Amino acid sequence: MSLQDYKDLILPLRQQAGVKDRWLEERLETVIPAVMGRSDFDMWLIICHEYNEDPVIMSMLPATAMSARRLTILVFAKNDDGTIDRFSVDRYGHGKFFETKWNPDKEDQWDCLAGLIKERDPQKIGVNFSKTFSFGDGLSYTLAEKLSDALGEELMSRCAGAEDLAVGWLETRTESEMVAYPSMVKMGHDLIREAFSSHVVQPGVTTTDDVIWYMRQRIHDMGLQAWFQPNCELQAPGQSFEFLAKPKRKLILPGDMLWCDVGFYYLGLATDQQQQAYVLKPGEKDAPDGLKSALSDTNHLQDIHMRHMQIGRTGNEVLEMTLKESRIFGMNAQIYSHPLGFHGHAAGPTIGLWDMQDGVPGRGDYPVYDNTAYSIELNLRKAIPEWDDQVVRIQLEEDAIMKDGKMHWLDGRQHQNFHLIG
Repeated sequence: MSLQDYKDLILPLRQQAGVKDRWLEERLETVIPAVMGRSDFDMWLIICHEYNEDPVIMSMLPATAMSARRLTILVFAKNDDGTIDRFSVDRYGHGKFFETKWNPDKEDQWDCLAGLIKERDPQKIGVNFSKTFSFGDGLSYTLAEKLSDALGEELMSRCAGAEDLAVGWLETRTESEMVAYPSMVKMGHDLIREAFSSHVVQPGVTTTDDVIWYMRQRIHDMGLQAWFQPNCELQAPGQSFEFLAKPKRKLILPGDMLWCDVGFYYLGLATDQQQQAYVLKPGEKDAPDGLKSALSDTNHLQDIHMRHMQIGRTGNEVLEMTLKESRIFGMNAQIYSHPLGFHGHAAGPTIGLWDMQDGVPGRGDYPVYDNTAYSIELNLRKAIPEWDDQVVRIQLEEDAIMKDGKMHWLDGRQHQNFHLIG
C-alpha cells in the first residue's frame, strides 16, 4: 500500500478523539483494576500542575485535553470487591471518566482531598515518586510538601512510591490497542520501503540527510507526529558506522549499505523501526553474499531474543540469556530493546542499553508482563569478505507484542533480504 493510500485512511482529528476516548474508557475499566489488583495499594494519587504534567496523567485524560488544568488531582480508590472508584479533585473535572468531588465555592482543594482520603481510610496510598523509573516520578517537590501539609503525619506515613502502578498502567495494552497496533507498524514499514527506493534515492545525488528529511516530511504530510528525528547512515568499504561518530560521507553511492531509524505516533501509540538497504552497483542484482549472511545472522539473533522474552523474566535476565546464547553461535552482538506504547522509549523493563551490556540496575530488574509491546532493537558485527573483511554493523529494530504468553511480531520484520535500490 502506498503512503498516499494511508493518508486517505488516517482518521480526521474528531474521529481520532472518539477512538482515543473509547480506548481510555476501556483502559480505566480494565487496566486500572488489574494493576491495582496485583498491588497492595488501596489508593493511588496523581497530582500535578498545568504545564508541569506527571508522565502518567495525559494518558488518563480525554482526547480533547491538551494539558492538565491548574492543579489537577486524580484519585483511584480500591473497593473490597476489587473494583475501583475514580475521582477528580480539581476545578474542571474530566467528563464521564472521573467523578468530580470538589466544589471550589465550599472548600479548599487540598482540604477536599484530605477529606476524601480520610473518608476512604486507605491503609496504603500510592504517590508518584521513584528513584528508578521517570514514569513513576511525577510528583514535584512542592506538591509533595503541600500533600504532606494537607494529610498530616499519620496519613502521610501510609504513602509509598507507586512506580509499579505507573509503569503497569502505561505498559499494558488493551485488546483494542493490540488489534490496531499492527496497522500502525505496517505504515512504518511502508514508509521505510518508500524511503529506501529509487523514488527517493538517486545515487550520486541523494544524501543520507535527504532521506532523513524525506521520512520526516512524509510523516508530517500524513498527519502523524514523529517522536524523534529520523536517522539514516551508510556503511561502505572504508567507512564504518559507530555510535556518536561523525559520518565521513553522506552522499549515497552504488555499493553502499544504508540503515534507517524512524518512529511516529498515531492514536497515542508509538512505532519504532530500523531496517537496512543496499544500493546496487551496475550489473548487480543483489547485495554481496557477505552482507546477506550478516543480515541472516542478525535475524537469527532476533529469534534468540524473542524466544527468551518470557513472562516473569526481568529485562536483565532476558539480556543475559540472549547474549549468552548468541555467543554460542559466535555472534558479536549487542541488545538494547525497550518497551513501546504511549512513549517510544516506554514504560516497562529495559533490556540492555547499547553502552550497558552487563545489565541495567533498577529498570532492568522489572519483569515482563503479558499484553505489553516492545521494540526488539539490536545489532550484530561481522566481517565481510567482499569488503576486505571490514567489519560492518547490521542494526535492526522491529516492533513486537507479548500476548497470551507469547511474543509476536506486530507486522513481520525485515527477513533475509535487503531493500534494494538501483
